[in-house]
Amino acid sequence: MGGGIELVVIGADGGPDRAYGGSARAADGAGLLAEVLPGRCFDTGTRGCRVTLLPPDADANAMLTALRSAAQRPARWLVVCLLGQLVVDPRGRRLALVAGGSTSANAYRRGLAWDWVVSTMVHGEAEDTLLLVDTVADRETWAALERGGEDGAGELLAHSRVPLWGRVGRFTTGRRGRDAVLPGGEGSFAWALARVLENGVPGAAAAVGPAELQPALEAELGWAEPAPAVGARLFVPGQNGRLLMRNRAAVRGALAGLSLSEELLAVLWRESAPTDPPSA
Repeated sequence: MGGGIELVVIGADGGPDRAYGGSARAADGAGLLAEVLPGRCFDTGTRGCRVTLLPPDADANAMLTALRSAAQRPARWLVVCLLGQLVVDPRGRRLALVAGGSTSANAYRRGLAWDWVVSTMVHGEAEDTLLLVDTVADRETWAALERGGEDGAGELLAHSRVPLWGRVGRFTTGRRGRDAVLPGGEGSFAWALARVLENGVPGAAAAVGPAELQPALEAELGWAEPAPAVGARLFVPGQNGRLLMRNRAAVRGALAGLSLSEELLAVLWRESAPTDPPSA
């Protein structure tokens, strides 16, 4: 097995149809995660993280092809980020990420099916996987997610071999939808994660996983959205989804205890260390 991380980031813009306005900021959030995550991965850093960032207007075939290519490469981790709006099939049992140019008549058929993503991750070459989501769902899709068992799509959100981390919120069209937290926008899970990784978690260890980051994430989400988010659901992976991230607050705390000469050496070392840009 390889020792690096395959990071696939998909921020799908559903296009001009008002029904899929929940994905309007997904590309912004995808770009933010593709920029921030590699340098914060504790095991590898930027050098050991291969980034695949899909264009916001990519169709489902392009998304799936990129995901399969990443999954087929041996790696320590396969991390997939999905940002945008979810849609349900006519029977209310399957989910898809809305792709560009979709209409109410073809959104599910044109979208990236959730079970395709999970199946590709399960059958890939990576030792461990993590699915990070920042999505919204309309009323019909949310109702399908609320139903468990064979009659609903809710069971798709839990897979023992693909831990889930992130947020699924509700989205409504019209005036109320304008005030909703959009995936990738201010107050979204991607936005909050980037802020937490940038600032770090004071008092925590130098390497932190999703469980240690979650309280700080929820504090950021609560600050951006003071009123309780009706219907929003947060997901935190267990120990099988423990992707370790660098805690910048712990590094700053360690530097604060050094002598002046040691601190200067540490700063010089950090600034002179090569930082390769994420691969496309």
